[in-house]
Amino acid sequence: MANIKIYTKITCPFCHRAKELITSKKISFKEISIDGRSDLREEMIKISGQTTVPQIFINNKHIGGYDDLYALDINGQLDQLLTLPDLIGRPL
Repeated sequence: MANIKIYTKITCPFCHRAKELITSKKISFKEISIDGRSDLREEMIKISGQTTVPQIFINNKHIGGYDDLYALDINGQLDQLLTLPDLIGRPL
């Protein structure tokens, strides 16, 4: 199963849409709310290069924001990504 991490803010409608899309796939994810957390916001910027939310990572690969996630879904690529196991840190 994929390892999914989403940086969010509570007032962000695109964050809600991204979470709904992933939830509709019956996949769990880790939500990292950056509300009032400058340290987490800086972490998000450092690893994504972006200042907007949501920032979505699947198996430690930066996917982008909601529009990028939605485009993957429309193109049939999201389901493939979600079924890949998280191989980071596992012996080959």
